Formats: sequence, structure tokens, C-alpha cells
Amino acid sequence: MSVDETAELDVSSGAAGSGSPPEGDGKVVARNVKKQFGRIIAIEDIDLEIRDNEIFALVGDNGAGKSTLMNVLCGVHAPTDGQLYYEGEPVTFSSPSDARAIGIETVYQDLALMDDLDVATNIFMGQFPTKGIGPLKQIDWEETYKRADEIVNDTLGRDLNIETEVEFFSGGERQLFAISRALAFDPEVIILDEPTSALSVDATDMVHTTLQKLKEDEGMTIIIVSHNIESVLEIADRIGVLYQGNLIDVRTPEESSLEQLTQLMTTGIQKDD
Repeated sequence: MSVDETAELDVSSGAAGSGSPPEGDGKVVARNVKKQFGRIIAIEDIDLEIRDNEIFALVGDNGAGKSTLMNVLCGVHAPTDGQLYYEGEPVTFSSPSDARAIGIETVYQDLALMDDLDVATNIFMGQFPTKGIGPLKQIDWEETYKRADEIVNDTLGRDLNIETEVEFFSGGERQLFAISRALAFDPEVIILDEPTSALSVDATDMVHTTLQKLKEDEGMTIIIVSHNIESVLEIADRIGVLYQGNLIDVRTPEESSLEQLTQLMTTGIQKDD
């Protein structure tokens, strides 16, 4: 969905401040973004361009500002200063619903799945397809299971039974169901908070393969927020490093090593080769 199609969304610069319009192929762009809570500056002067159809990783140590920046990008927090752009147009989010309306969806670390309900019900909880009119409107269960099957087995390419309760699936599969729930909103951008945290090597590979498929087959832009450097080195096209609220560097995995990124994350100082 384009910004122009979202009439109810405030796309003026307004209270979000000003900044130079983005150039190039930026899908999501932050210009001079700052977020302050009372006297605490969580992030400051963030200039970031996330390109269309890339996997971009945001890494940083605890307290570096990863969660704050993620919450600004997905509409949980409005920036104190600076400007966000989506597909070249200035946007102002007052809630995650505003971000969702233009195509940005978030998968949080806690997943928020209900173990005693089946996969399809978890995917469409709160957004079930319906049939009927007015007071006769009811959940269209046939359409619910049909669409859930399409998302899990076609879009994600996984042969999993959507009528089985979530509690019977592995950690990696549960992560895929949380991603499936985001896909039900038909987003163009997905933000994932620590998607491989506490997962086994095999489960991490499963998640990585799925994200690559979404990028290559669906043309999606994917933002990963993580402290797991080894994981993002395997999958990211580019990596942005945060340190004490500042974006220290953006580089490709080919330009980076585990030691260099660890040095940047923990000290903010680039380690010479």
C-alpha cells in the first residue's frame, strides 16, 4: 500500500521535526532522529537508510538503543526530533496501526502465541476473515484455514499442519508462526526483534531460510534487531551498529568480522585490521 492510499495517516513532517528528503532507493529512512525520555536520550542523530528488498540488521549491546529505534520505526514511540520517510514520503506514526497501514509490521521477541490454540487461530487472532452482514457477521473459519495454509505452506514453503495446537511445535516453527501472523497483514516491511534468540542451530537455519525466501520470492524488506552478531553475519545484506544511542557504522558482512563488530558494539571504536 502506498502512502498516498492511506488518507487517514498524517504524512506531514509536523511534530516529528525536519530533515533532508531521502535520496536513492531507501524504503525506510530516518533523518536526524532522536528519542528522549525525560532527561534520558535513548537515541540521537540517527541517519539511517534501509533499502528496498534487503535484509538489514541493527545490532548493539544492551542499552545501545536498538529497542528504542525499533519502536520508533514501528510506531510505538514518536521521535522527539527528526523525520521518518517511507518510500520517499515523510510519515508520522501515532501508533503501530499507522505503521501497519502503510506496510510495516513487527514481530516481537515474546511472539505472543497462545499454546492451546491451533496455528491458524493464532495467525488470525483478532483479524479473522468474516462472512455475513451486520449483526449476522461471523468468523469465516473455512477462509481462515485456507489463508493460514497459504501463508505457512505456500508463502513460507513449510509443510506444517495448521490445525495443530502451537504447543506441539518447536521454537523455530513457533517463530515462523509469528512471522505468518505478520504476513496476514500483507506487509512490505517486517521488523523482527531477536528472531533467533535461544534457538538451536537448526532452528536458526530454518528462520534464516524463511527470511531469505521472503526477500527473494516476495520482494520484502526485512529489518532484524539483534545482539547476535554471528547470526546476522550469516543473513544480513548490511549491518548497522548502535552504541550508546548513536549509529556508529553501517557495513556489509563482507566488510566485517566478528571481532570488528564486537569491538564496535562494546566500545564504539573501530578496531584496525
